[in-house]
Amino acid sequence: MSDESDFKPISLETMREVVKSSPFASWLGVRVAACRDGYAEVELDLRREMTQFHGYTHGAIVGGVADVACAWAAASAVGEVVTAEYKVNFLSPAVGEKLVGRGYVIKASSRQVICRSDVLTVTGGQEKLVATALATIVPVNRALNL
Repeated sequence: MSDESDFKPISLETMREVVKSSPFASWLGVRVAACRDGYAEVELDLRREMTQFHGYTHGAIVGGVADVACAWAAASAVGEVVTAEYKVNFLSPAVGEKLVGRGYVIKASSRQVICRSDVLTVTGGQEKLVATALATIVPVNRALNL
């Protein structure tokens, strides 16, 4: 049985390597700005193909950034993880030059990590909160019953 002493937090350098090998994160163009001590910050430049009919960034992209921020915050605390579930509240249309996701660990245990994230757009250096999320993240050894 695993406990907190089995945690092997993932470093910023490791997370940057993970992005290079992840097809989805690479396609998104995710950049890892921070990944330490239960906190992660990711960003990506918005592109036309990420928008929906009205010209807003598609909710799947915003949700993906929220998920990535939560999962990587969890990974910085407990090591390799997968998302068990997440809920996103969209607060405003996502329009801007880039998206920033900031993930925070609320509580970590050997079975699950509860996280929250905020997703912001950035235009001309000005940030605007467009979504917030709550996620349950599971350490891989638990998720795979290893």
